[in-house]
Amino acid sequence: MLFKIDLNSDIGESFGAYKIGRDEEIVKYISSANIACGFHAGDPNVMAKTVKYCREYNVEIGAHPGFPDLLGFGRRNMDVSPEEVKNYLIYQIGALKAFAEAQGLKLQHVKAHGALYNMAMKDAKLAAAIVEAIGLVDEDLICVGLGNSELEYCANKKGIKYAIEFFADRNYNPDGTLVPRSAPNAVIHDEEEACKRILKMVKEGKVVAVDGSEVEVRSKTVCIHGDNPKAVDFASKLNKLFKENGIEIQPMKNLF
Repeated sequence: MLFKIDLNSDIGESFGAYKIGRDEEIVKYISSANIACGFHAGDPNVMAKTVKYCREYNVEIGAHPGFPDLLGFGRRNMDVSPEEVKNYLIYQIGALKAFAEAQGLKLQHVKAHGALYNMAMKDAKLAAAIVEAIGLVDEDLICVGLGNSELEYCANKKGIKYAIEFFADRNYNPDGTLVPRSAPNAVIHDEEEACKRILKMVKEGKVVAVDGSEVEVRSKTVCIHGDNPKAVDFASKLNKLFKENGIEIQPMKNLF
């Protein structure tokens, strides 16, 4: 049996004089890229350069919009209205869409970043605002997020394709939600353990939660955080692991 999975990474998060991640290297191993759009990270020059990297390695492009929180890297919750969130997304998706089209490419997906991502999984109004924004820009764009979330519900209701994401380096609660980053056991630092979890998810559709129970997952895409110092090495290892285990790496648009 041939298994298929998308491998995505959050990249393009450098800005100005500050370099974050090794974008030009990680694109060799992934199939989809979530590119920062200037609010939590990134800038016009970085966006253009990152799109170029993706074009060179046939990596599909997605917008990675976040809160206007450069100092907090978009990881701080903000008290904003759904209307503001909708406009934030239209602005950011539209910017990356222009850079992609300038190089003859199309956007594949949208994945919210950081606090906006986490809040939208539980807040129905924010989730609806994100889905509405995506639909207004391009109804063919895929929305990326967690399963059994408000965002998934809103996307399904609106008729927007939804790709459930699996985090290789994060622990899961028994209900399928991510263990909060504030918890000491939120992140998995052992790469071998992370690899075992990914294989189990792809082949069995399950992940072991923090309490030892098995949780069903239906993910189409696996995330690697591009700002992790070991991200490139991990992406290379995963790429090789998939090939050795009969798992075909495909962009998420091919998995629907």
